[in-house]
Amino acid sequence: MTETEVRDAYGRRAAEYVDLFGAVDKNPQQDKELVAVWAKSARGPIIDAGCGPGHWAAFLHDQGMEVEGLDLVPSFIEHARRQFPDVRFRVASFADLGSPDGEFGGILSWYSLIHIPPDELDAVLDEFGRCITRGGALLLGFFDGPDGEAFPHAVTTAYYWSTDGMATRLARAGFEVLRTQRRTDYGRRPHAAIIARRI
Repeated sequence: MTETEVRDAYGRRAAEYVDLFGAVDKNPQQDKELVAVWAKSARGPIIDAGCGPGHWAAFLHDQGMEVEGLDLVPSFIEHARRQFPDVRFRVASFADLGSPDGEFGGILSWYSLIHIPPDELDAVLDEFGRCITRGGALLLGFFDGPDGEAFPHAVTTAYYWSTDGMATRLARAGFEVLRTQRRTDYGRRPHAAIIARRI
């Protein structure tokens, strides 16, 4: 699955995605609480990497954080700029966030790495590690399951990770895992989240 394929797949369904998921209130309360608590630990500006329609970046902005949203899909960025004009958004790739070394105190990547093929994940986490300052905070949300196993996501192919498997990848990229969280919503895939610190 290439970046172009992922971008085009989401671009074709952008309006549908915005309707279904483009507001923080459409997420579980515990997710909002986790993101809010995590953000307070960030030492400086935050990137919302894979911001989609921009709702999490706007949520962080409303919490008083300096935040920038970036996404691969131009139509998401166009929507986010219209909907949340007080927040900065730009098109960027996970392979190159377009930021100086150590510029950010935190990176939120909420279900935005799920389409990264397993053999490309380390490079993305290395890029996150490059852009986040030492001691900075990372929060990942993803689908819990066998490491690197593909599944038919509604938009395009996605991959499961266990918390242990993702923690191993994060350690390679220079992160220390501080907290893991798992949950299973009735009738849905299991979810996981990891808070980590750049060391």
